[in-house]
This record gives sequence, structure tokens and C-alpha cells, in this order.
Amino acid sequence: MQTTIKAPVRFTGVGLHSGAPVRLTIRPAAAHHGIWFRRTDIAVGDALIPARWDVVERTPLCTKVVNGAGASLSTVEHVMAALAGCGVTNALVEVDGPEVPILDGSSAPFVRGILARGLQRQAAPVRAFEVLKTVEVRNGEAWARLEPGKALEISFHIDFPDAAIGVQDKVLTMSNGTFVRELCDARTFCRQSDVDAMRAQGLALGGTLDNAVVVDGDRILSPGGLRHTDEAVRHKMLDALGDLFMAGAPLLGRYTGYRAGHSLTNTLLRAAFAEPGALRMVTCSADQMAQLPGAGVHMDEIPAVA
Repeated sequence: MQTTIKAPVRFTGVGLHSGAPVRLTIRPAAAHHGIWFRRTDIAVGDALIPARWDVVERTPLCTKVVNGAGASLSTVEHVMAALAGCGVTNALVEVDGPEVPILDGSSAPFVRGILARGLQRQAAPVRAFEVLKTVEVRNGEAWARLEPGKALEISFHIDFPDAAIGVQDKVLTMSNGTFVRELCDARTFCRQSDVDAMRAQGLALGGTLDNAVVVDGDRILSPGGLRHTDEAVRHKMLDALGDLFMAGAPLLGRYTGYRAGHSLTNTLLRAAFAEPGALRMVTCSADQMAQLPGAGVHMDEIPAVA
């Protein structure tokens, strides 16, 4: 059945790029509501923004959603991944600024807060998008693909010149709590040279060594080092789950990302929805429900390091 969070849960932090203090609250919502954002700092005009692929403003550094009135919210991918990975199908996410708080750079704080409140089952079946045809998009050497599959499988390949990251590959099926156990604590990462360039443009003002993994050549600059030897590719998979949940419902199919990012994953969703017969909305059977990312997750599955 569809689910929502049992009670509101609040988070405070700073925006990764703005550096401004921000508060976020995840609130329960009725069946068939889906995931919506509301900018509580906007007093006049439409402050509601759907978590949906067709309102994404494609940017390379984060996932940003914009409604018809121009209200926007940036860096939604980590909270979206947490909602998808915990199996939350209906929620209202209120934010009092233009950017979701970065917290520790991963989805683990959101996951912990959601699971601590618990989920409420609702009197409506879960619906999902079943991938029926292969769809692929490319941008230079980067590409992303959706293929038919019984469950959401995410495969990712990254290749960075810094020896601290290098070439990493990983494949995981997102069922049976895999996201919570394997991916939710993976932090956003960047190269020191990228940090310098972003700050010169007035970006990454809220980024610190405590909320991002920063590398310089073969060195990990963040205190404590890595949470996983392949934390970088795990975080790319986390981002992909959050970006794919912008379909408006869970996906049943295989996603492959090769040096892909937020913009390319959104381009892939747009291509899939534009391709006749590529996606089919289905009411999930018991077997399909068991394959969804949030099925059977538990608080004790969150990695202790996060």
C-alpha cells in the first residue's frame, strides 16, 4: 500500500551553494498526493512545487525544480533519494529557503529522521512505472540508459583523474533495503580545484570538509577519510535514485549511468516519457511491492558511521 510519514520530522542546516541557514520539514500527506515541495518563505504567489521530471531545470551541479510561477528549490536529490529509499510515496516537504540543507552531504540524516518517525500505510495501492523499452541518451562521452527489468537496478561508472577517486563501477538492485544499507551514507564529493572554481563564482559557500568529501590528487582532505573505499560511485548512485524518483512514482527497470550526472538523468526521463510505449503505469502486485526500494527497511540497517 501507499505510505506517508507518521508525524512531521524537521531538519536544520545550511544550503550547500548559498551557505544560508535553512529549515526543512517532511510532513504527512494523503494517499495519491505524491511528493510536493512548499517554500514556506514565499508569502505571495504559488509556493508549491511538484517533485516531477518536467519541472526540473537541468543544471550540472544539483537537481533544481521550478514551478510555473517561478518559485524554485535547489539540491532536492538527497531528500528525494531518502524518500524513495524509505518507501515514502506521499509527503509534503516544506523548506524556508531556496535550497535544501546539505546536512552531512548524504541522505543518512533524512533516512534516520524518516525511519524514527515511522511510516503509515494508506488505503491505496502503490503504482509504479514499468520500463518496457530501452531508452538511451548521450552527451559527449557520458550516457544514461533505462532498460526493462523486474526491479530497479542501478549501475554506475565514474572516471576521474584524481587518484583518490579514479575509475569506479558498481551495480546494485534497490530492493530489500539496499539503499539504506549500502548507499544512504555516501557523501557528495568534489575535487579541490572544483571547490576553488565554484567559490570564485559565488557557489559552494556552504560546503565544508564535514559535509563533502574533498579530494586533491591522491589525497582525501576531509577528516576521517572515506566511509567506503568506493564512496564516490555510491554517491552517484544515491543521486541517481533521487533523480529517478522525479518520475513521480517508483521505477521498475534497469538504469545505467556512464559518467552521467543530474542533467543527463533528467534528460533520460524526458526521453522515456516522450517515447511511446517506453513506460507503463502499473498497480503493483505483492511481488512487485517486495522489489521496491523501501520494502522492509529498518532503522538498524543505517550504517553506523553515518
